[in-house]
Amino acid sequence: MRHSDFWRLMEDEFGKGYARSVASDQVISALDERTPAQALDAGVPPRQVWAAVCEAMNVPPERRLGLDPDERRKQRGRAGSR
Repeated sequence: MRHSDFWRLMEDEFGKGYARSVASDQVISALDERTPAQALDAGVPPRQVWAAVCEAMNVPPERRLGLDPDERRKQRGRAGSR
């Protein structure tokens, strides 16, 4: 998994603004008491960080792969129409 994939999954699950907040503020014990952003900066693989975020934030298994492309387009369309 690339960093860009990690951020896409974060935004799919938490929304664009809240994803950055979770990444910078949520300390996760499975990441050695680091935030996701700190773990990524320390070289922890993005897939491992995403798995830890999912566990800590109780992301249901069916949402751990992110939105399908059609749903992502629909959400972007709704955000642009506001």
